[in-house]
Amino acid sequence: MRGLAFHGNSVAEVINFPDVGPGVEQVLIKLRSSGLCGSDFNRYRGKNPNEYNGQLIRPGHEPCGEIVALGPNVKGLKVGDRIIQHHYEGCRECKFCLSGWQQLCRVVDKKEYYGGSMHGGHGDYMVAHQSTCVPLPDEVVFEVGAYLACGASTAFQALKKLDISGRDVLAVFGQGPVGLAATMFGTDMGARVIAVDISPERLNMAADSGAWATIDASDNNVSEQIKNLTDGEGADASLEAAGLAVTRVAAVESTKIFGRSCMVGEGGEVTFQPSPQIIHRHLTLLGSWTFSTFGLAEAARYTAERNVPLGSIITSRSTIEQAAVAYEKFSAGAPGKFVINWD
Repeated sequence: MRGLAFHGNSVAEVINFPDVGPGVEQVLIKLRSSGLCGSDFNRYRGKNPNEYNGQLIRPGHEPCGEIVALGPNVKGLKVGDRIIQHHYEGCRECKFCLSGWQQLCRVVDKKEYYGGSMHGGHGDYMVAHQSTCVPLPDEVVFEVGAYLACGASTAFQALKKLDISGRDVLAVFGQGPVGLAATMFGTDMGARVIAVDISPERLNMAADSGAWATIDASDNNVSEQIKNLTDGEGADASLEAAGLAVTRVAAVESTKIFGRSCMVGEGGEVTFQPSPQIIHRHLTLLGSWTFSTFGLAEAARYTAERNVPLGSIITSRSTIEQAAVAYEKFSAGAPGKFVINWD
């Protein structure tokens, strides 16, 4: 079977991997779409191949497809089911695993990450445990399911934690795939969304995704611009999706007294002055990391029921043979969501 390999130093290649079959409580998934994610960059740009225990691992942690074979003891799934694959696995017995939060499992030798320690979705087929399979509603196409498999549902989970509704002005910092999904979902939830980025292309996409206002952060004084849009108050809530110190500070400073701010962007460091910036302003500061299997199912149902047009954010559709070129463009900062599709 064909699959993508990361050889290190931003070199990717489609190679042949051994055919696979499902084991006990596993299913075989025929991939129909697999998303590219910014969190893949460490593996793509790193000096070493994407290996685990000496084995070259197929990347891709945003898989979506159809079940084509069942292993022994699989329950509740059947051949032909359309599924989104949740890219974490754990011990399956602890309180976190039983509540769908496998990524929080504390049994270290049982934790797995599809695309990192186990083969991921950048190949014709993949094997996954039944507990990681989440139904894809019929109304949602496969490539949107791949977007939901990580980036879009990460945004949805953060908005749920922020309790976003029509009463809110929401500032979203960073308009990459996660930020654009936050802008679109937040708008659908009724909020007036202020989209912040330094890229004119991304800001145009944010406007097309429903943003009430856009701010070019390269002009500085972002917090003042947001206050000018909100009668001097600031945003009711903010979501930081860029993972930069400057945007994290700006998100906090742009949030009104008694407001809520959620950090989603990974990596880096940041320094706050707790008293004047957070404590004395009664801010609620939140962190949000991906989502549970139940949260993924909720995001997929919401997308179907509300007909949220996440597909309009997808700007690049590649075949598996074109995947290496897609990674070059995505790594260079091209806007929008990138996916690999199969017929």
